[in-house]
Amino acid sequence: MKEQISNQANGFAMLFVGLLFLLGGIAVFILAISSENTFYLAIGLPSMVLGIIVLSGLFMIEPNEAIVLLLFGEYKGTAIEEGLRWGNPLFTKKKISLRTRNFDSQKLKVNDKKGNPIEVSSVVVWRVKDTYAASFKVEDYNEFVHIQSESALRHIASIYAYDTSEGETISLRSSVDEVSHELLKEVQTKVADSGVEI
Repeated sequence: MKEQISNQANGFAMLFVGLLFLLGGIAVFILAISSENTFYLAIGLPSMVLGIIVLSGLFMIEPNEAIVLLLFGEYKGTAIEEGLRWGNPLFTKKKISLRTRNFDSQKLKVNDKKGNPIEVSSVVVWRVKDTYAASFKVEDYNEFVHIQSESALRHIASIYAYDTSEGETISLRSSVDEVSHELLKEVQTKVADSGVEI
């Protein structure tokens, strides 16, 4: 797991610094124009530019949200502390929700262990646990969870009979808890590399 928590500076302090440079630069620039003194102009313009650069590094993190930070394509960490944060203005920032999600799979037509055609569906509850893996190990972690969950559901439905018969103690119909537990283990195994927790 390559999860890193970036210790980004407090956003309010950097907001103050950025505004100080920007407004100070504007004031000095106005002074330079009114006094026609190029010395003030040489101070005012760089101060305004510096203020804009500092302010461009501000970003917001909402509760149960993470921001993956990249610098020229290289992973630099994940910021998860909510509130107004500041990072290098050159960082590319990608938001990832850490909220719990669920999806109800469509009804799938499969054959049970005995070859009988049945329709099955499932509800999968999941969330992103490892933002690095979710961002870089799979193309689209949301779609990946859906496809792998349906694949696991097909497999589990095919290894158990719909009803119990002689010699079998677990069936899809009467052993819901046991089958659900097996489905959970199989889905978690299939999506383990994507940074998702079922």
